[in-house]
Amino acid sequence: MSKAADTAAENRPEQAGTEQGRYVIAGGEFTRDQRYIATRITADGRDGYPVEPGRYRLVVSRACPWASRVIIQRRLLGLEEALPMAVAGPTHDARSWTFDLDPDGRDPVLGIERLQEAYFARFPGYERGITVPAIVDTTTGQVVTNNYPQIEWDLAHEWRAHQRPGAPDLFPEAHREEMTELDKVVFKDVNNGVYRCGFAGSQEAYAKAYAQLFGRLDWLSARLERQRYLIGDTITEADIRLFTTLVRFDPVYHGHFKCNRSKLTEMPVLWAYARDLFQTPGFGDTVDFDHIKRHYYQVHTDINPTGIVPCGPELEGWLSPHGREALGGRPFGDGTPPGPPRADEVVPPAHTPYAA
Repeated sequence: MSKAADTAAENRPEQAGTEQGRYVIAGGEFTRDQRYIATRITADGRDGYPVEPGRYRLVVSRACPWASRVIIQRRLLGLEEALPMAVAGPTHDARSWTFDLDPDGRDPVLGIERLQEAYFARFPGYERGITVPAIVDTTTGQVVTNNYPQIEWDLAHEWRAHQRPGAPDLFPEAHREEMTELDKVVFKDVNNGVYRCGFAGSQEAYAKAYAQLFGRLDWLSARLERQRYLIGDTITEADIRLFTTLVRFDPVYHGHFKCNRSKLTEMPVLWAYARDLFQTPGFGDTVDFDHIKRHYYQVHTDINPTGIVPCGPELEGWLSPHGREALGGRPFGDGTPPGPPRADEVVPPAHTPYAA
């Protein structure tokens, strides 16, 4: 790896803790830092953190696609009461995500202004990215984990006793091997692929990531042309992870990250698929387009030095008919849809298509 690429590996999008606005290293290929806190919250408490309803606080930002995956899963599984949620603001500085959405700028339960405080409470001088999603132990004020793929798995399995009646199976055993392989390529080429385009430090690195991104999107489009969901006939974690990238595609990735071969609205199958999921309870009702745009355009100042946030795109299309029900499928399998969001977790209508 070149020196520039090695330096780029320290960049952590959606992760405070790096120099503000420094996301692109000249000559380098973006490499995501995936060193997360390995501690788990389990039913048997083998890491010292047993599953206990109300003990932990899930800290998220609605701007972050990785956090959004956990937000959606928590809604679908009905874990709102068991695992309360704190929503950080959409922007951060070099130190940390902040709780500037709360009236006094502090999380009302943890009593902290910055997520960094929970990391430092457990790991003084923590040198990696201060990431969301993170789960904090309210009894100590210390971060427990920020390992978002493991959090997703554990919410589905270790927290099963506290899920709502009718919660869907997001990791069906019959499709486990297929999901593992699909998740790998979707992460590499799509979820992280948009960042490899946006944070590329050379034309060569950008062109390579761009080709892989759209090649994979074409592959996914062909896969979804005749089936409603990515795997089997129900919604799985694979759909959640693809959705959180697609929903950000036109607002930020197409322009801000130069992923501009096609807009999502110009890819008919993927656009219909994304609208189908958006209109499914637990998906679109968690999306805050205002937070998404403000994060990318105001935090990545080396890409957008003026900090100007685009007014568009128009959002009404997200509510238009998608026709995907003609492909069959059972969104929640043998389960049921979640109820409405909690009153204190409703996304402001002005930040959604529902304000149109």
